[in-house]
Amino acid sequence: MQKAVCIMSGGMDSTLAAYIAKKRDNYEIVALHFNYGQRTQKREEKAFSDISELLKCVKSYSLDLDFFSQIGGSALTDESIKIPTNGLQSGIPITYVPFRNGIFLSIAAAIAEKEGASAIYIGVVEEDSSGYPDCREDFIKKLQDAIDSGTKPETKIEIKTPLVHLKKEQIVQESIELDVPLEYTWSCYKNSDIACGVCDSCRLRLKGFEYAGQKDKIPYQ
Repeated sequence: MQKAVCIMSGGMDSTLAAYIAKKRDNYEIVALHFNYGQRTQKREEKAFSDISELLKCVKSYSLDLDFFSQIGGSALTDESIKIPTNGLQSGIPITYVPFRNGIFLSIAAAIAEKEGASAIYIGVVEEDSSGYPDCREDFIKKLQDAIDSGTKPETKIEIKTPLVHLKKEQIVQESIELDVPLEYTWSCYKNSDIACGVCDSCRLRLKGFEYAGQKDKIPYQ
């Protein structure tokens, strides 16, 4: 059976992408998580650990990338910058972490080459997200070219983005169809115990459940 490296934050989108890789596409899963100084780092890591166990991953990596906090420039990694809670705005929000997915995918490619994996799954969502530039399909295609150019000639790794054109309610619906345990996932940017319900990530998640006609099982303030 072929292996896929699945970048898993512990959130709803990346968890669905990993379940698609295993249940729909029949890959063995190499789970990959990053601790990069985000506010809810411990809670996200717990979600990742729980979900990796449920997926029965063949291998699991949880890597510390402390330099993101040193770089700063994002409300997720710099606690002096407030998390916006006044609703989704146009443009690129202050919660964007500079080039995060580019760095994540570069590391995932190194692990995939080492592990002999033929795919990388990442749960980026372009059409119904917070407007992050590193979630765009065009960006992913250019990273694919870079990986093709920068790995061994015999290495063949495909970046797979099964959620990129989905809306949040479709993500909820597909998760239900694949029996994805969304109650184990965590999306809140601010809190680690009870989700705030007002940050961009909580708003998108709640909208997805509402439009799908479903109830989210995680606690909210």
